[in-house]
Parts: sequence; C-alpha cells; structure tokens
Amino acid sequence: MDALTLTDTGRYQSGFGNEFASEALPGALPAHRNSPQRAAYGLYAEQLSGTAFSAPRSQNRRSWLYRIRPAAMHQPFKQIDQGRIVSRFDQLAASPNQLRWDPLPLPPPEAPTDFIQGWLTMAGNGSPAAQSGNAIHLYAANRSMTERYFYCADGELLIVPQQGRLHIATELGLIALEPQEIAVIPRGVRFQVSLPDGSARGYICENYGALLRLPDLGVIGSNGLANPRDFLTPHAAYQDREGDFELVAKFGGNLWSAKIDHSPLDVVAWHGNYAPYKYDLRHFSPIGSIGHDHPDPSIFLVLHAPSNTPGVDTLDFVVFPPRWLVAEDTFRPPWFHRNVASEFMGLIHGQYDAKAEGFAPGGASLHNCMSGHGPDASTFEQASSTDTSIPRKLEHTMAFMFETKQVICPTAQALASAQLQADYYACWSGLKKNFNPEQK
Repeated sequence: MDALTLTDTGRYQSGFGNEFASEALPGALPAHRNSPQRAAYGLYAEQLSGTAFSAPRSQNRRSWLYRIRPAAMHQPFKQIDQGRIVSRFDQLAASPNQLRWDPLPLPPPEAPTDFIQGWLTMAGNGSPAAQSGNAIHLYAANRSMTERYFYCADGELLIVPQQGRLHIATELGLIALEPQEIAVIPRGVRFQVSLPDGSARGYICENYGALLRLPDLGVIGSNGLANPRDFLTPHAAYQDREGDFELVAKFGGNLWSAKIDHSPLDVVAWHGNYAPYKYDLRHFSPIGSIGHDHPDPSIFLVLHAPSNTPGVDTLDFVVFPPRWLVAEDTFRPPWFHRNVASEFMGLIHGQYDAKAEGFAPGGASLHNCMSGHGPDASTFEQASSTDTSIPRKLEHTMAFMFETKQVICPTAQALASAQLQADYYACWSGLKKNFNPEQK
C-alpha cells in the first residue's frame, strides 16, 4: 500500500508545537505506552528527538514513530559530491557592500535537476559542527525525486517557494506547498519532493541553532501576527515500497549517500510535537501604526530562533504582506536605516514597496551589519510627496527577510554568479541634496 498519494493533500492537524497523534491504520497507535513490547501490525517503535532529552518540558520536542522498518536499516553511507551546497562561511572576507541578485534561472530541460541537486548556497554564518548559525540557499529544480530520499542532520529547513508547487512527502505525512506558503522540515526528518508543476524555484534557510518558534507578543496581547491555529502538521501517511533507492544525508556540512532497499517514509502512526509543518503567509495578521510614524519591522516577525541573549535571535523570519498604510505626515515606506542585525531578503510575489525596480520575484538582496540601505531614489521622491491624508493599501506583494545577529557571509559562487547586480549601489545615486540652511 502506498498511502503517500496526492489524495492525502489537505489533511492536516492545526496548531503550532502541539502534541499530535495520528495513525494511517486504525489501532496503529499504542494505547498508554510509547514503546510496547509488541507494536500493532508488526511495527517498530522509534523515538525521534529534536532537543536534548532533559530539555525543559515547554521546550522539549520529540515524536514517537511506529514504522514498518527502523531508520537504522540501510547500507553504509559514502560521501558524495556536494554540488553547489556550501557549509563553510569563513573562506572569504564578508564585505560591507550592499548586494542584490536577479532570480536564479530554472534548469533547462536537457539538465534534469531534482530539489536537492538544485540547491545553490548564497550565504551563511556559523557552522553545523558548532550547531549555531544559518545557511541560506536558493533552489531551482525541474525533476521530481523518485528514487531518492533526503534528510538534513545539520539543521531544520525553512522552505519558501517562489514559483511552482512542491509536494513534500515526509516520514510523518504529506505537505502540499505552494508559493506564499512556507514549510519547516525538522532536523533529521526524511523526505522526498515532487514537482506537480514540472519545475519550481524558491529559498531555503537552514537553521543550525535553536528550533524556530513563535515569538512572544508582549503588549500586543494574545492575538495577531502569526496565529498558532494557522500552522498545519500532516496526518500520518506511509509508503510500503521496496526497490533500489538512495538515501542522501546532509551531515557535518557534507552530503552522504547510502543504498536502501525500501522507502524510509514508512511511518504508519506517530504522536508527539516534533513534526514538519506549514503556514500560509497570507494568514499573517499585520500590526501597524494608525497615527503617525510606524514601528520597527519586528512587528512583521513570523518565527524566530532565540539565542542565549534575551531579545537577540540567531534567526528571525520576517514577512511583508499586503496591508493598509494609514499613518499621516509620515514617510510610509521602510526608512533609511543601519541595523546591528544582518538581513537577507527575498521577494515571492509582486513588488517590494521600498524599491521601484531591480528587485524581482525570485531575486535576493543582502545588507550586512551597519551597511546603510533603504528606499531607492524614485521611491523616496514619490513617498515624500504622497498625500498621507489618504490611506493606501499595499496589494499584490509578498516579501520576506532572514535576519540574524551574525554577519552573513556570501559564498564565492554567489559573488561570481551572473545574477549578481554589479550596479545595485546606483539605486541610491539619484538621491538629491535637498539641504538649504536658509529655508526651513
């Protein structure tokens, strides 16, 4: 029986970080025991831990899996070619220059490329060995994974599609993902990606540090931003499939391959709170000023990975969705700023309100710590003369940002890419000197 079919899409459980229980066959979940002497249907019990065993209960993430074969059953791993995946970010000195890239082209038909082969590491910091930092990848693929399965032992994967849908078959169920949705695949969870539209492109942030979670809301109260009920986790679904397959692991910054004679997506039932999930960015409930000025961009925070310093994160995932702009006597677009954090930005759909041109869907920009950036010249001129007594609705847009306390180091291949815009700095060269000490 192959239960991981497209007919399973749309079957989800709601809530962020909840303790879920799901079974694809009735009675597959044991009652009142995690590891019974004999599991139903001849299944094996296996625990998957995403945090230390003794982590505080409020932060502990683990799931019990009831599967056809244990995850230990495969041939030895052998290191394979990395492709364009990079996990070392100390090879080049990061510069304070503002950087921007055009969208990554899709592979041509004569070069079939699956989801893993299509990764291009753009930048990052920290390392998998230190279990701290992030890697930022783009992906562009035109072939489904049929005989290959993959897992990342280095970090959890935050996947942001920009073009083309992804069907992500995981050990714990199937996630159907489209642009303007995101998915998080936990560290160690095995999965396989198919492309229902034939090709796909997007962004990935590989989080080496603390697990992503919802931020506290403080004075906002109990509602707003990303609401827990809108995060969806799949129901159990499984493959009972035998053949000559490949299991690829990302471990210690390298890719490793092992032969496996069955599908590793054979979990018939599971319960716990360590599971893949997805979220529709269009459900984000933005907060903003209804008077004058506007708050810091932290009001657009969807998920974050906290550090040991309160209020300082190793990773923020921020989204800029459609919203009303109503603040009066206010420069409404993002203002000119320099930031102690470093920002890698992407555009999923439409146009970003701080840039009139040059920043296309599928493109990216990097503004490192204390590098000045902000609206381009034409955006500044238009926003400076807009009648702010009239509300304006930003529509047909969806931009996002990976933000981190550490410097984001671009890779050599990103700096050598044909998509790098050599003249990005020129978008500010048209800003006029308006200063006149004789006229207030």
